[in-house]
Amino acid sequence: MGSLPILPTISTSFIVISAILVAVGWYFIRQKQVKKHEKTMWLAAAFALAFFIIYLSRTIFIGNTSFGGPDHLKIYYTLFLFFHIFLATAGAVFGIVTLLSAVKKNWVRHKKLGPITSIVWFFTATTGVVVYLLLYVFYRGGETTSVIKAILGF
Repeated sequence: MGSLPILPTISTSFIVISAILVAVGWYFIRQKQVKKHEKTMWLAAAFALAFFIIYLSRTIFIGNTSFGGPDHLKIYYTLFLFFHIFLATAGAVFGIVTLLSAVKKNWVRHKKLGPITSIVWFFTATTGVVVYLLLYVFYRGGETTSVIKAILGF
């Protein structure tokens, strides 16, 4: 087995760190440590944003890696990937709305959305790690095609 690709490894690590920080932030709010909760959740959001910037940059400039595992598993991987993408999109939207509700001091909305957002984010991080493992650890990644090359044709 060869070395692991650096950008996917870093970005996946960032999303895992983000999820861990969300869990720590959740713990702090349950302990009524509001300031620690606030700081931890902003740090979790920063790691999630760092993940997104790396992921988006890699997708645009380098491309996406196709599944390189056995053909009979490709349909299952693809379905799992769609599930992960749905969760990630929902988690991002919930995260933004939850953070904005805190900024606006809309505590009723924030308290209602926070636990839902956290759970979605935990599942997003978990499924993201599984996608990473399937693409780069358990199987060798397939072809990587640049979005720019695909659009411009060179």
